[in-house]
Amino acid sequence: MVETRETAAILESLADAARGAGVFGEVTVMNGRLVARAAASAAPAEYRVEVENGEACVGVFTADRWLSHSVEADLLNTGDDLEELLEEELAEVGFAGEAPSIDHFRNDEKMFAFRSRTGIGLSEPEAQERIWQMLLAYQSCFRHLGDMHKDGEEA
Repeated sequence: MVETRETAAILESLADAARGAGVFGEVTVMNGRLVARAAASAAPAEYRVEVENGEACVGVFTADRWLSHSVEADLLNTGDDLEELLEEELAEVGFAGEAPSIDHFRNDEKMFAFRSRTGIGLSEPEAQERIWQMLLAYQSCFRHLGDMHKDGEEA
Protein backbone atom coordinates (compact mmCIF):
# COMPACT_ATOMS: atom_id res chain seq x y z
CA MET A 1 0.00 0.00 0.00
CA VAL A 2 1.25 3.46 -0.83
CA GLU A 3 0.49 5.76 2.06
CA THR A 4 -0.45 9.28 1.16
CA ARG A 5 -0.26 12.31 3.42
CA GLU A 6 -4.05 12.33 3.51
CA THR A 7 -4.14 8.69 4.67
CA ALA A 8 -1.45 9.30 7.30
CA ALA A 9 -3.27 12.39 8.61
CA ILE A 10 -6.59 10.54 8.88
CA LEU A 11 -5.00 7.56 10.66
CA GLU A 12 -3.18 9.84 13.12
CA SER A 13 -6.37 11.75 13.85
CA LEU A 14 -8.25 8.47 14.38
CA ALA A 15 -5.44 7.30 16.69
CA ASP A 16 -5.78 10.47 18.78
CA ALA A 17 -9.53 9.88 19.06
CA ALA A 18 -8.96 6.23 20.02
CA ARG A 19 -6.49 7.23 22.74
CA GLY A 20 -8.97 9.74 24.13
CA ALA A 21 -11.94 7.36 24.06
CA GLY A 22 -10.63 5.28 26.94
CA VAL A 23 -11.94 1.98 25.51
CA PHE A 24 -8.74 0.73 23.89
CA GLY A 25 -5.33 -0.24 25.19
CA GLU A 26 -2.20 1.07 23.47
CA VAL A 27 -2.89 2.79 20.14
CA THR A 28 -0.29 3.14 17.37
CA VAL A 29 -0.09 4.01 13.71
CA MET A 30 2.52 2.18 11.67
CA ASN A 31 2.90 0.64 8.25
CA GLY A 32 -0.17 2.49 7.01
CA ARG A 33 -2.57 1.12 9.62
CA LEU A 34 -4.03 2.11 12.95
CA VAL A 35 -3.67 -0.57 15.63
CA ALA A 36 -5.67 -0.23 18.86
CA ARG A 37 -5.12 -3.00 21.39
CA ALA A 38 -8.20 -4.58 22.93
CA ALA A 39 -8.25 -3.28 26.49
CA ALA A 40 -9.61 -6.29 28.35
CA SER A 41 -9.45 -9.41 26.20
CA ALA A 42 -8.28 -12.68 27.75
CA ALA A 43 -5.61 -12.97 25.03
CA PRO A 44 -3.92 -10.30 22.91
CA ALA A 45 -6.22 -8.84 20.27
CA GLU A 46 -6.25 -5.61 18.31
CA TYR A 47 -8.67 -3.49 16.39
CA ARG A 48 -7.33 -2.16 13.10
CA VAL A 49 -8.13 0.43 10.51
CA GLU A 50 -6.40 -0.37 7.23
CA VAL A 51 -6.70 1.25 3.83
CA GLU A 52 -6.98 -0.79 0.65
CA ASN A 53 -7.34 0.96 -2.69
CA GLY A 54 -8.49 4.13 -0.97
CA GLU A 55 -11.18 2.32 1.05
CA ALA A 56 -11.14 1.90 4.84
CA CYS A 57 -11.27 -1.60 6.29
CA VAL A 58 -11.98 -2.15 9.98
CA GLY A 59 -11.50 -5.34 11.94
CA VAL A 60 -10.42 -7.18 15.03
CA PHE A 61 -7.40 -9.48 14.86
CA THR A 62 -5.81 -12.05 17.16
CA ALA A 63 -3.11 -14.67 16.82
CA ASP A 64 -4.88 -16.70 19.52
CA ARG A 65 -6.97 -19.48 17.99
CA TRP A 66 -8.89 -19.97 21.23
CA LEU A 67 -9.90 -16.32 21.47
CA SER A 68 -11.22 -16.44 17.91
CA HIS A 69 -12.99 -19.71 18.68
CA SER A 70 -14.54 -18.23 21.83
CA VAL A 71 -16.17 -15.48 19.75
CA GLU A 72 -17.49 -18.05 17.26
CA ALA A 73 -18.75 -20.31 20.07
CA ASP A 74 -20.51 -17.42 21.78
CA LEU A 75 -22.34 -16.56 18.55
CA LEU A 76 -23.25 -20.21 18.03
CA ASN A 77 -24.53 -20.59 21.60
CA THR A 78 -26.59 -17.39 21.60
CA GLY A 79 -27.81 -17.66 18.02
CA ASP A 80 -26.85 -14.03 17.47
CA ASP A 81 -25.94 -12.83 13.99
CA LEU A 82 -22.64 -10.95 14.07
CA GLU A 83 -23.61 -8.56 11.30
CA GLU A 84 -26.86 -7.69 13.07
CA LEU A 85 -24.93 -7.03 16.29
CA LEU A 86 -22.61 -4.69 14.39
CA GLU A 87 -25.60 -2.98 12.77
CA GLU A 88 -27.07 -2.31 16.23
CA GLU A 89 -23.80 -0.82 17.47
CA LEU A 90 -23.49 1.34 14.35
CA ALA A 91 -26.97 2.72 15.03
CA GLU A 92 -25.89 3.50 18.62
CA VAL A 93 -23.00 5.67 17.40
CA GLY A 94 -25.14 7.44 14.80
CA PHE A 95 -23.62 5.84 11.71
CA ALA A 96 -25.56 6.75 8.57
CA GLY A 97 -25.53 3.97 6.03
CA GLU A 98 -25.65 0.23 5.75
CA ALA A 99 -23.64 -2.05 7.98
CA PRO A 100 -20.91 -3.86 6.07
CA SER A 101 -20.56 -7.62 5.91
CA ILE A 102 -17.97 -9.21 8.19
CA ASP A 103 -15.44 -11.67 6.80
CA HIS A 104 -13.85 -14.18 9.17
CA PHE A 105 -10.54 -15.64 8.04
CA ARG A 106 -6.91 -16.28 8.88
CA ASN A 107 -4.68 -13.72 7.18
CA ASP A 108 -1.14 -13.84 5.80
CA GLU A 109 0.18 -12.80 9.23
CA LYS A 110 -1.37 -16.00 10.68
CA MET A 111 -3.88 -13.90 12.60
CA PHE A 112 -7.55 -14.72 12.93
CA ALA A 113 -9.56 -11.81 11.62
CA PHE A 114 -13.10 -10.52 11.72
CA ARG A 115 -12.92 -7.74 9.15
CA SER A 116 -15.15 -5.48 7.09
CA ARG A 117 -14.57 -3.52 3.94
CA THR A 118 -16.47 -0.42 4.97
CA GLY A 119 -17.19 1.05 1.57
CA ILE A 120 -15.91 4.37 2.96
CA GLY A 121 -13.43 6.05 0.64
CA LEU A 122 -10.86 8.27 2.33
CA SER A 123 -11.61 11.10 -0.06
CA GLU A 124 -15.32 11.16 0.81
CA PRO A 125 -16.76 14.01 2.85
CA GLU A 126 -16.94 13.05 6.53
CA ALA A 127 -14.85 9.90 5.88
CA GLN A 128 -12.88 10.33 9.09
CA GLU A 129 -16.02 10.61 11.25
CA ARG A 130 -17.64 7.60 9.56
CA ILE A 131 -14.50 5.46 9.96
CA TRP A 132 -14.32 6.49 13.64
CA GLN A 133 -17.95 5.42 14.12
CA MET A 134 -17.17 2.09 12.46
CA LEU A 135 -14.17 1.50 14.74
CA LEU A 136 -16.18 2.36 17.87
CA ALA A 137 -19.04 0.09 16.75
CA TYR A 138 -16.59 -2.77 16.15
CA GLN A 139 -15.16 -2.34 19.63
CA SER A 140 -18.62 -2.17 21.21
CA CYS A 141 -19.76 -5.23 19.30
CA PHE A 142 -16.77 -7.48 19.94
CA ARG A 143 -16.00 -6.52 23.54
CA HIS A 144 -19.06 -8.52 24.63
CA LEU A 145 -18.24 -11.68 22.70
CA GLY A 146 -16.35 -14.76 23.81
CA ASP A 147 -13.24 -14.04 25.82
CA MET A 148 -12.83 -10.51 24.46
CA HIS A 149 -13.40 -9.39 28.06
CA LYS A 150 -11.67 -10.94 31.06
CA ASP A 151 -13.65 -12.29 33.98
CA GLY A 152 -14.40 -9.49 36.37
CA GLU A 153 -14.23 -6.82 33.67
CA GLU A 154 -17.38 -4.97 32.80
CA ALA A 155 -18.55 -6.01 29.36
